[in-house]
Amino acid sequence: MNVSNASVHPVEDAPTTEGANAPRVRMKDLQGMPGTPGGLALRISQFVFAAAALAVMATTSDFPSVTAFCYLVAAAGLQCLWSFSLAIVDIYALLVRRSLQNHQVVSLFTVGDGMTSTLTFAAACASAGITVLIDNDLGSCARNHCAQFETATAMAFITWFTSLPSFLLNFWSLASR
Repeated sequence: MNVSNASVHPVEDAPTTEGANAPRVRMKDLQGMPGTPGGLALRISQFVFAAAALAVMATTSDFPSVTAFCYLVAAAGLQCLWSFSLAIVDIYALLVRRSLQNHQVVSLFTVGDGMTSTLTFAAACASAGITVLIDNDLGSCARNHCAQFETATAMAFITWFTSLPSFLLNFWSLASR
């Protein structure tokens, strides 16, 4: 029976980089993934747009009377909390130069991003439908805060546009293992 024997081949040490020339991220880390400056920028933009949608909608006095608008406030609040907490994790990872490509961490980020982006998209669609109903079909924008409703809905859609790349990059990273 032919069995191959293990052999050890000497390998030269790779040249080390010291000081300011140390690499910040691995080659597999694409910008937009957790622990990269692009990922931090996505998280901050998600937080800013979700906070804007929440603030604009909360300043209207009659948003609690419509379930879709309450749903938008809840989804934007959850997106704010999620994005802010992950932005803090990204800042920590960048400061200590740690990679966030652990399987459990990427799984948590993927599930969280998927849930929050789906909730935000559903809330934005529901709010857009009610806003169109109030503005175009009922023609009662004079009595309502249509401009604020439209602004909050637009901010929710922009939040979704910024959270979708985070989800897709995390999902791709998880699937490529």
